[in-house]
Amino acid sequence: MQRVVITGIGAISALGTGADANFSAAFAARSAVGPVTLHAGSHRIEGCAAQIGFALPDLIRKADMPLFDRVAVLAWCAASEALQQAGLDHDAAAQQASGVFWGTGMGGAQTIDNAYIDLFIDHKTRVRPMSIVASMNSASAAHIALRAGFGGTVNTYSSACVSSAQAIGEAFRHIRHGYAERVLAGGSEALLTVGVWRAWEGLRVLGVTDATHPERTCKPFSLDRSGLVLGEAGAAVMLESLDSAQRRGATILAELTGYGASNDATHMTKPDPAGQARAMRMALREAGLAPGQIDYINAHGAGTLAGDLAETHSIREVFGDHASALMVSSTKAVHGHTLGAAGALEFVLTVQALRQQAVPPTAFLALPDPACDLDYVALQGRTQQSLRAVMSNSFAFGGSNAALIAIPFI
Repeated sequence: MQRVVITGIGAISALGTGADANFSAAFAARSAVGPVTLHAGSHRIEGCAAQIGFALPDLIRKADMPLFDRVAVLAWCAASEALQQAGLDHDAAAQQASGVFWGTGMGGAQTIDNAYIDLFIDHKTRVRPMSIVASMNSASAAHIALRAGFGGTVNTYSSACVSSAQAIGEAFRHIRHGYAERVLAGGSEALLTVGVWRAWEGLRVLGVTDATHPERTCKPFSLDRSGLVLGEAGAAVMLESLDSAQRRGATILAELTGYGASNDATHMTKPDPAGQARAMRMALREAGLAPGQIDYINAHGAGTLAGDLAETHSIREVFGDHASALMVSSTKAVHGHTLGAAGALEFVLTVQALRQQAVPPTAFLALPDPACDLDYVALQGRTQQSLRAVMSNSFAFGGSNAALIAIPFI
C-alpha cells in the first residue's frame, strides 16, 4: 500500500481565484452569494446564487474556446494552479505517467442550454458545431489531460453532489494500490442557466432570498434556514505516492489517509443518517484512526431542513461522545452549493484548515437550530487550533455519500 500525499491544490469559485483567496474569504465569512439574473429568450429569472462575477484567468486561446463549456474553463483554472504548485507543469516524464480523475454533476450545462435556445427559442435549424464535444461530461477531464500532457488513466465521475469527492477518493485508491504514481483529481460545475435553475426550483429545495441581506440567504444548521443556494466552481488536488513526491523533491502539503463511499439505498432525495455514517466509518477505518482523533469536519451542510438534521444525526452516530468536542462547519454559506465541484472545493478548504491550523466558520449561524446541536463554529473562524486529522463530507441525491480524511505530513 502506497502512502498518498497532496503536492498541489487549486480552486476558483465566486469567492475568488486561487486556493488561498478562497480560504481567506471562507475564513473571514465573506459571502459571495448575491442576486443574479438569468436570461433565455423571453425567459427571465431573478434569484440568489454564488455566481463568479469577475473575469476568469486568461488561460485558453480564443481559437480554442468553442471546444470549452464554462465548466471546462473552470476545471482548467483550478487544475493549472494545482499543476504549477506541484511542479508538474514542466516535468515531461512525470506527465506521461500521470492521470486525471474528475467529477461533475451536469457537465456542459451551458452548452446544452444554448443548444435548446438555438432550436426552440430562436428557431434555428442547427446548433453550434462543437456542442457535443463541449457538453459531454468527460470534456473537463479530457481537456486537463490534453493540456497537462497526462498520458495515464483519465476517468470522469458523475454522482451528483459527491462527484468530485468520489473522484478524489478513487484517485487515492488508484495510487494507494499501485495503479499510478500521480493523479490530478477534482471537479467543476457551471450550471447557472435558466433550464437548470427551473429544474432546481421544481424540487423546492432552493433557499428563499433574504430580503434584507441577500448574501446571507444560505444558512446551514440555522433555525431559519430555507434551502440551498446554487454556486459554480472548480477545484483540484494533485495526488502522488509518497515515493514519487520525495523522488521529485516536491513540497508535500498534507497526506490523504482515508476515503469512504456508501449509498443509502433508501430514497432518491431524502438523506439517510445510517448511509452517511457508513461512509465516515469506512474513511476512519482506512485511515487507521479512532473517531476521537478527528478534530474538524467540513460538513456537507447545504442548508436544507432535512439534510442538515440528517448530517447532525450521522455525525453523532459515528463519533459518539466525541461529537460534542468536534468542530464542524459548512463553508457553503459563503460559496454556495457547487454540486459536482463541492467535494473538491470543500476538501481543498479542509486541507488549508489543516495546514493553517485554523477552522473556517459557518457564516450567518446567528440562530442555531436546537436539533442541530453540534459545535458548528458559528459566525467566526478559529485560529491556533491543534488539528491532528480533518474530515470532509459530501452527500448527494441518489443516496451517494463520501468522506475524505487528511492529516499533516510527517
